[in-house]
Amino acid sequence: MMHDGSGMMSWMPLGMGLWGLLWLMVFILVIAALVKFLRR
Repeated sequence: MMHDGSGMMSWMPLGMGLWGLLWLMVFILVIAALVKFLRR
């Protein structure tokens, strides 16, 4: 179901938003883990 050009552009904004949220959550979890590890 993947097409070049227009097909890619149609879902790109939604995909970027979802990936942005996912990476933000991962980043926060990693920093929280580092803080816990360093404060032991």
